[in-house]
Amino acid sequence: MSPSTHRFFDKKHLVVFGAGYVGGELARQGVARGMRVTALKRNLEKAEYLREDGIEVIEGDLANYGWHPKIAGNVDFVLNSVSSGGGGVEGYQHSYVDGMRSVIEWAKHREVGSFVYTGSTSIYPQDDGAEVSESDETGTGNERTARLLDAEKLARESDAFTRCFILRLAGIYGPGRHHVLNQIRAGGALAGRGDHRINLIHRDDICRAIWSTFSAPDELLNEVFNVSDDSPVTKRELAEWLASRLQLPCPVFDPELPSVRRRVVPDRVIVNRKIKEMVGWRPEFPDYRAGYEAILAAL
Repeated sequence: MSPSTHRFFDKKHLVVFGAGYVGGELARQGVARGMRVTALKRNLEKAEYLREDGIEVIEGDLANYGWHPKIAGNVDFVLNSVSSGGGGVEGYQHSYVDGMRSVIEWAKHREVGSFVYTGSTSIYPQDDGAEVSESDETGTGNERTARLLDAEKLARESDAFTRCFILRLAGIYGPGRHHVLNQIRAGGALAGRGDHRINLIHRDDICRAIWSTFSAPDELLNEVFNVSDDSPVTKRELAEWLASRLQLPCPVFDPELPSVRRRVVPDRVIVNRKIKEMVGWRPEFPDYRAGYEAILAAL
């Protein structure tokens, strides 16, 4: 980000709901940009780490309203990157839908500038190698997916924000979160089919996408963007490349092996063209090689 863009954010107030893997990193970057940063956090132990980084932490549950008076005054930027927190469909309802209602009610009583909500590309049902853009059909018949779409709808239809952006994120990886890498290091077969394509996005590129939407021209309002890297990859290609870099045997895939993930990800290609054209965002890690090389170097 250029120095001029840093000045754009200097002294502004950023509020982060869901200061976890993505939100916590964005909050730290906000402090580095000279912003006043407030984060809502349920986990008291993790909240202390945020305070050590210069972040004002409010303890509370997003879906409840008790935290509302603790974040007073007008706010320039808001990020809602809350996670489900487990608990199945009930957890999705509580964190995403009830949490979004709470944020909207809080925002109604103050002036709120740009609002970004990090959703998920899991709301797309397409399979069989289909290319998927923001205008394509959503909804899979899955109750969790329905809750994600409910949260998006609440945000888009609300007038509590000056403008609202929905960022639908592909599979997140980055420092400390590299599921396939850990599986290969552990050895054994991998669940699923090796010829299925997966769509990935590095945590730091998600943060870049959020900053890009926050600083987008004022006339850009209420858009939905896919956030994925430039090169969807088959599971086999990713596994073979990582195994080679680690000098480990190449794993085999077993479709009958239970997945540790909640659901099987369809074989599709998430198209990121819209956010590039409208916002000017570009991923620093355009493919898995660039992203994992940085992770391996750090390890």
